[in-house]
Amino acid sequence: MTWLRDLGLGIRFAAAGGREGWARTALTAVGVGLGVALLLVASSVPHLLDQRSARNDGRKEAGSSLGAPVPESDSTVLRTDAETEYRGQAVGGFLMRAEGPDPVLPPGVAHFPAPGEMAVSPALRELLASPEGELLRERLPYEITSVIGDQGLLSPGELYFYAGSDTLALATDSRRVAGYGRGGEGEPLSPILVMLVIIICVVLLVPVAIFIATAVRFGGERRDRRLAALRLVGTDIRQTRRIAAGEALFGSVLGLLAGTVFFLVGRRFVGRVELWNHSAFPSDLVPAPWAAALVAVAVPLAAVLVTLAAMRSVVVEPLGVVRRGGDRRRRLWWRLFVPAAGLAVLGATGQVDEFTPVNPYPIAAGAVLVLVGLALLLPWLVEAVVKPLGGGPLSWQLAVRRLRLSSGSASRAVSGITVAVAGAVALQMLFAAVGDEFDSMTGQDPSRAQFHTYSGQVDGDSATRTIAAFEATEGVEAVIGTVETYAMKPGEPEGEEDIQPITSLTVGDCATLRELARIGSCEEGDTFVAHPENDKEQADWIDETARKGERVELNPMVGDEPGAESVLWTLPAGTRTVTAGLDPLGKEHWGILATAGALDPKILPTAQTVTQIRIDESVPDASEHVRNTAARIDPGMRVATLTATYRDRQYASVQTGLRFGAVATLLLIAVSMLVSQLEQLRERKRLLAVLVAFGTKRSTLGWSVLWQTALPVAVGLLAAVAGGLGLGWVLTWMLAKTVTQWFLFWPLAGAGAVLVAGVTLLSLPPLWRMMRPDGLRTE
Repeated sequence: MTWLRDLGLGIRFAAAGGREGWARTALTAVGVGLGVALLLVASSVPHLLDQRSARNDGRKEAGSSLGAPVPESDSTVLRTDAETEYRGQAVGGFLMRAEGPDPVLPPGVAHFPAPGEMAVSPALRELLASPEGELLRERLPYEITSVIGDQGLLSPGELYFYAGSDTLALATDSRRVAGYGRGGEGEPLSPILVMLVIIICVVLLVPVAIFIATAVRFGGERRDRRLAALRLVGTDIRQTRRIAAGEALFGSVLGLLAGTVFFLVGRRFVGRVELWNHSAFPSDLVPAPWAAALVAVAVPLAAVLVTLAAMRSVVVEPLGVVRRGGDRRRRLWWRLFVPAAGLAVLGATGQVDEFTPVNPYPIAAGAVLVLVGLALLLPWLVEAVVKPLGGGPLSWQLAVRRLRLSSGSASRAVSGITVAVAGAVALQMLFAAVGDEFDSMTGQDPSRAQFHTYSGQVDGDSATRTIAAFEATEGVEAVIGTVETYAMKPGEPEGEEDIQPITSLTVGDCATLRELARIGSCEEGDTFVAHPENDKEQADWIDETARKGERVELNPMVGDEPGAESVLWTLPAGTRTVTAGLDPLGKEHWGILATAGALDPKILPTAQTVTQIRIDESVPDASEHVRNTAARIDPGMRVATLTATYRDRQYASVQTGLRFGAVATLLLIAVSMLVSQLEQLRERKRLLAVLVAFGTKRSTLGWSVLWQTALPVAVGLLAAVAGGLGLGWVLTWMLAKTVTQWFLFWPLAGAGAVLVAGVTLLSLPPLWRMMRPDGLRTE
């Protein structure tokens, strides 16, 4: 009852403290509210990912479609993937043809699109209707008849479509669908990625917790003077501390309400925000009930505990307040013990391998101790750096004297950015050390060609026209175009268990064949047998099929396709044997190579047309012109971009999550520093007015405010770099990796300096207003 009475008295003081009291409470509520809003967003991430995954599974073929062949019925649908890319953005979609009067509908689609029609996402409809989407309209020349609903999209900004077709047939690149909604568990994260996710969560959330702890201490100097008055009328030290905790409790509860409002209002606009081509539906941002309850309990409790802990270093007497009981220096040993304990916990956890499940708790606890320890060490460092400073311009002397008197509040203001930079340095070191493990070399050569296209719908008769169409496309410099099929030794296998010899057959012009093998001289009508460079067994197998002067059977893989039959063709006796080379895809082309003069592609009805295209990257939208040409030839033609490396999808997803979280945390830190700066200026409003009244220049006071912010930030960044390098080294050791880059902190330190400069500039207008003579008034 004593606790409740004293806490209630503190709440009354906070609520009935006049304009000054409400200003202090409002700053605390805004500061805590910003942190609470970000915590609610973080607690919504699991629900967001679950909903996104459920919608993704809901628009995949049902499980029965992926097993045994699906029989044709009134509800089945043929569809083929028609995804493309437009100016760096992925455009997903399918071509579909109904096989009956009652076709199954994908999620979010109200009406099945007829041939020449399509259903599109709202973002794609907006893009196609804008001048920006002119080239994409050429690629998707369908009439928009409906809009895909939210349940059929991964995010509001997704570019997606379903287009109707009357020519689509069941083939190797199309599928018969009887329903939608494929379940199943996703691929589990590797232990290394689990550890990365743990560290990311710690790095992003610890600055938020520190900021909330800082926000509940806003207005400390005025509060201490009021507490001295309470001591004068008879309260004891314990009661005084509980009253102070009640004031902080009131501000934190208002902060909870403000944070909830910030979250609910901001959630309505989240669908309009897109970062790195990712966005989210407002309905996906739903905090987990247990996490929301934890925030609701932890924030007020933390406000009370932080205030009680802070009051232990303040001696409140009836005639005034003395901080730290005199001029006694801050104790260092326990501040060093916290980060050292964190490193010890991480070291005791041991190294993480790829096969043993990761225990997240000691890793998270160790990282939290290191980062919190840096925040605890910062006040001692600032005090130690500022104490010997002296002399210099008047603005410098004002700033140094102020920091000597209240280094604690200045340190608290920059502790968030210190922890964020330290965590970011450690994360960057960790990503640099493990990044190569998630990047694989594709063997492709983007300097020879930037695009690879292939289509099973373009037969041998139209292959030549296809290659010519690409060669005539704007921005295309060269085309390596081939018609590919298989050749087999005629007859039956000699034994029951024997396999009939078979090899690949490639038809192209001489320029193309020179890209695929070392053929030397070439004229139209020539043929070649290409052997692998270092595989004698494979070369002998090729010679079993490619017997010079003998017949080979073309199109032997037609299977049971109706109307398809193989063709016999005689390999010329003068065929030369050459060594195969690598194409831009990194594929070795061995087998039979023939020019069109020796083998007419028209006799290859089941062949696949493949092109590898080099463009002039100085031509605007050259890549879009290539994709438009492919869509005109065959709407289902695949167009792939050649790249020298491939990044693991899960690793890329973790990186995307880090970017989102880093942006949100940096915004919070910027706002928190601004709020803290405004709170400190408000505390010194009367002092600033007195200095101006005595003739101090406003520019001098402006520079003093800059130095008061810059000095703690400089000390904090040095501590952050040292702590981040140490934490990053330990984490890298835990993954049995070596540190590959020690100087990744320069961009992060620069970003911190830019952040400080921006906050200082934004705080100058309030500073000018506080220097007016009316600041001398008192209530």
